[in-house]
Amino acid sequence: MKNTYKYHFKNTLTLAYPVAIGQLGHVMMGVVDSLFVGRLGAVPLAAASIANGLFFLIFVIGLGVTFAISPLVATASSANRPSECAQILRNGLIINLSVAVLLISVLFAGSGFLKYLNQPADVARLAAVYMRIVGLSILPMMIFQTFRQFTEGLSIMRPAMVVNIVANLVNALGNWVLVFGKLGFPALGFEGSAIATLLTRCFMAAVMTLYVLRSERFRKYKLSFGIRNLNSRISKKILGIGFSSGFQYFFEVGAFSFAAIMIGWIGTLELAANQIALNLATIPYMAATGISAAAAIRVGGALGRGDTHEIRRAGFSALILAALLEVVSGIIFVLFRSLLPSLYIDNLQVISIASSLLIIASFFQISDGVQAVALGALRGITDVRMPTLITFVSYWILGLPAGYIFAFNMGFGVRGVWFGFIIGLTASALMLTSRFYLGSKKSSF
Repeated sequence: MKNTYKYHFKNTLTLAYPVAIGQLGHVMMGVVDSLFVGRLGAVPLAAASIANGLFFLIFVIGLGVTFAISPLVATASSANRPSECAQILRNGLIINLSVAVLLISVLFAGSGFLKYLNQPADVARLAAVYMRIVGLSILPMMIFQTFRQFTEGLSIMRPAMVVNIVANLVNALGNWVLVFGKLGFPALGFEGSAIATLLTRCFMAAVMTLYVLRSERFRKYKLSFGIRNLNSRISKKILGIGFSSGFQYFFEVGAFSFAAIMIGWIGTLELAANQIALNLATIPYMAATGISAAAAIRVGGALGRGDTHEIRRAGFSALILAALLEVVSGIIFVLFRSLLPSLYIDNLQVISIASSLLIIASFFQISDGVQAVALGALRGITDVRMPTLITFVSYWILGLPAGYIFAFNMGFGVRGVWFGFIIGLTASALMLTSRFYLGSKKSSF
């Protein structure tokens, strides 16, 4: 039956798993980098934590801009307007390349200010080097994302997933070769990991671009590129939708990045432990973003048909799936809280701290997954402005101040910062879910 939860679970998972695997691929690249860098010591691992945090803080703005492409392509495709699909891709690529250059400039300028963030001097120095190398990868990543969002807008989900899987193998090989000096290459250590990531992302961009331009599946779109072919109406749509999505991610990632800076005030070992625990906690979160993408598609489809009952079933079935996923991941974190950090580093102090953080993570996992999916469901009913405000309030008004008080005023240290995560994520999940519950009744945003 169409209205049973079993029906909605099945259809949500069918859409979600390719996106989830692709998102997990992005995260696993960072996990692999941390595994190799962790073998070099706590200081390099802490530096990578700071650098990656600031990199993603800036990059998510560009990522949000690329997210505008898929819904616009889907709309044009469903209306049988292939030439408009091509225009969206053309405009999107030029906009995304421009945004990439801007963001790279910001990262390069920002790398010079790391020493003023009250971090240990050796950590700040290494982080600046890492950030400048990895910062260059924004350009190929924006190219990859442009073509990925184009294909996913046409409901072609698997190519990006496959590229992500292969890229992780390439990245692991690159880290092994360049960090430790294998196959005749010099041992570049810490910088080798950053270079491997940069080269891997160039590989991803090249493969995805060639696939779209050469595949017979896209011949009818007559793809061509050139600044003179820009369409101002489409460009405004991409920028308008894209930057709204970008700021939602910016507020969330920015909060976690600033939390890493606060933890750096506590100590290098704590910062390294935070990097490990956050790497692990991000894996189930990325799976939840796949469910979120599916929720946006299915809720949006129900909205177009004017079926309020299906809107609610599609949205709440996705929320239930996310909660179940996060319960399982939380149990895994508790059971293997000492084993998992030991895969990254052999420093017993770092492992001990990271294991305690994983216990805290097991509590906020449900809230993290639910708030991610609620954002997708709300996007499906075109409710985007208030959720952006909710994310800002949850993380910056509630979560971070609470984390600071727990950490420094109440003496909980790094664990106190993570207590703040529980407060911020839970507040976000409650407000966003309530927003969807009320909004899906009238569906008139």
